[in-house]
Amino acid sequence: MYAVETIDLSRVFELKGRRILALDGINIRIGKGEILGLLGANGAGKTTLVKILSTLLLPTSGSAYIHGHDVVRDAKYVRGIINLVSGGETPGYGMLTVRENLWLFSQLYGLSSGIARERIEMLIRDMGLEQYRDVRMHRLSTGYRQRLNLARGFINDPKVLFLDEPTLGLDVINAKHMRRYIRDWVDADGEERTILLTTHYLAEAEEVCDKIAIIYRGRIVAYETPLALKASLSDGVSIQVELLSNRTTKGSIVEEISSRDGVLACMLVPSQNVVEQGDHGGNARYDGSIDGLTRLRIMLDDDSKIPDLVSMLVMNGYRVLSVRRDQPTLEDVYMRYVGSMGNEES
Repeated sequence: MYAVETIDLSRVFELKGRRILALDGINIRIGKGEILGLLGANGAGKTTLVKILSTLLLPTSGSAYIHGHDVVRDAKYVRGIINLVSGGETPGYGMLTVRENLWLFSQLYGLSSGIARERIEMLIRDMGLEQYRDVRMHRLSTGYRQRLNLARGFINDPKVLFLDEPTLGLDVINAKHMRRYIRDWVDADGEERTILLTTHYLAEAEEVCDKIAIIYRGRIVAYETPLALKASLSDGVSIQVELLSNRTTKGSIVEEISSRDGVLACMLVPSQNVVEQGDHGGNARYDGSIDGLTRLRIMLDDDSKIPDLVSMLVMNGYRVLSVRRDQPTLEDVYMRYVGSMGNEES
């Protein structure tokens, strides 16, 4: 029995007479004790999948199971063994304190008074909320609201926890705290605890996830361990290029490079690697320009193409500061799989 299993899961939305295929035959299996990272741009189908698995949305066709229980037929049972945390979501009621909000949710899950008090105190401590336990939720900063949100997700000690962009909008310290807690929580009881994590942050997925699934236009296009996914790129060459330009349209350089022979994928790279919240024909774009400096991550089919690529950049008015060959990363995996799908459908 898997913690989470889907079989040919599909979902269609009707919008103003248009038929939108949000999920297209999704098949995943998440073992007990695993953290699966689901990567994809906005509109790829991540949140739709999470909503179906958490019984908030009905599938159009196919099946989904949580610990062997059908999410449609056994929805009431499934809701008792799961929890869901979404980034940016209000974690409770503004006029209630941190402790009061956690108490409310503990009672909605039917916890006894003794267990509820013990677990609330543990989560307040674990999330670093001690000095805020009697502070009303609406007075908390964004980071501490999300810590409360995460504490709410753990209040029933779920067998399966769905985390939909849990570090969205958080500073580096709060995000690091959450990633560490997520990993430690699963490792503490790997026989019973499982997490499905959706994220735009590639480094986050690589840091905490046992397996990675890349979703593109409602389909899973890659599904393996981070190590295996990076190893699958052995036929390509990954380079990072830094350049200066007076141009204001950053997207144009990506399009210029992507159109050249031998270029498998190209994207702009920001200070921290994050899949941009949008879909641009298969190539996720990045806001990689800082004070005129632009960083590009490029995958080539052969390193003999590097000199021609640099010459093209110089001839087009770019000042090339550095060219560095790198080991494959999850950025390259994302570019390769999503980029190739975009090329096939263009």
